Amino acid sequence: MSQLEELIKNHCPNGVIYLELEKVSSFRRGSFPQPYTNPDFYGGDCSMPFVQVADMLDESFVLAETTKQSISKIAQPKSIFVPKGTILVSIQGTLGRVAITQYDAYVDRTIAIFYEIDKRLNQKFFAYVLKQKFDYEKQYARGSTLKTITKEEFSVFKIPVPPLEVQCEIVRILDSFTELTAELTVELTTEFTARKKQYEYYIEKVFDFSDSIKKVKLSDLVTFSQGIQIDVNLQKKEPFEGSVRFLRIVDFVNENEPPRYVQKPADKFIKEDGELIMIRYGASAAGKVFIKHSGAIANNMFKINVISDEVLTKYVFYYLAQKHIYESLNHVSSGSTMPAVTFSMVSDIYIYVPSIEKQKEIINKIETLNNYIFNLENGLPAEINARQKQYEYYRDQLLSFKELSK
Repeated sequence: MSQLEELIKNHCPNGVIYLELEKVSSFRRGSFPQPYTNPDFYGGDCSMPFVQVADMLDESFVLAETTKQSISKIAQPKSIFVPKGTILVSIQGTLGRVAITQYDAYVDRTIAIFYEIDKRLNQKFFAYVLKQKFDYEKQYARGSTLKTITKEEFSVFKIPVPPLEVQCEIVRILDSFTELTAELTVELTTEFTARKKQYEYYIEKVFDFSDSIKKVKLSDLVTFSQGIQIDVNLQKKEPFEGSVRFLRIVDFVNENEPPRYVQKPADKFIKEDGELIMIRYGASAAGKVFIKHSGAIANNMFKINVISDEVLTKYVFYYLAQKHIYESLNHVSSGSTMPAVTFSMVSDIYIYVPSIEKQKEIINKIETLNNYIFNLENGLPAEINARQKQYEYYRDQLLSFKELSK
């Protein structure tokens, strides 16, 4: 019998109590004065770390060594201060990140702050339970492109409260397993990053043609058509008669995003499988191109229709997917707080047009390498994901208890 099994047998053989979060902790959201774009709210003398979701590191329960932003002295009274050792949970955007602060800081409104924790709870155990609970609940969170879990919603989340002796042993086991998993993930991620850089370098070389190959303005080869705005109340979780899938940015950047369906709009808003779309705006997505999926596209992206028999659609896709083109489009649009790409910006791109046979050869080379690096079933990402799933399964087993009968 393991030490944990023995502790459970001795201290809670019949189960443990489950309590709602509002019964075991106080909590509130962080805050920041508006607008976010006001430069007076950042930096300067006596500035302090300002914690946003991006500063919360996945699975490690700590913040980045240095926050991306510091909050100015004049903005601090309008934000929320937290001392070192406070538990934070992200509740908007990237949900369910958990950190125990290792320095004093101010906290953004996209993060929940937990304090005055019940003495029956070990702090680290509480952090592990919060992580598990929010990982589960975030799949049901409201919102399409910006997921949110409100205070009212998470205040009634129920968590197990076993005896402290049991909690401390679980923390010891999970800390050890977390450290091992993190080391393996770093090793795999480092290899994946190296392979990805290799891939990006190779792509650039594939399209490095001599001057003998003609260059054509993209607007002479394709046409553009913008997506459609559809109210969130008209988006359904299940298909219905006359419906099509509604494609949002999140559907392209997150493989696990549940689909939404809408009444089929006019054909000009429909993307067929194998046609191209480009994201119009977004902090990290503007200028990215995708070829997967079919359905009605949202108005924050546009369709690129090849109208020339001189180029193959996939060739155009891989050409526009080059890193320097994506970065160039974002650089041009960086004057805005929300980078945006226009038809004219993309129209002005010049594209090399080799023979159709050469285009097919390039496509084949890219896809062979692409499958090796990015295939979710056989590549490195799958191995990283498998490690994470293994960790989550093991964690969930340790944090699952029979509920004590009332």
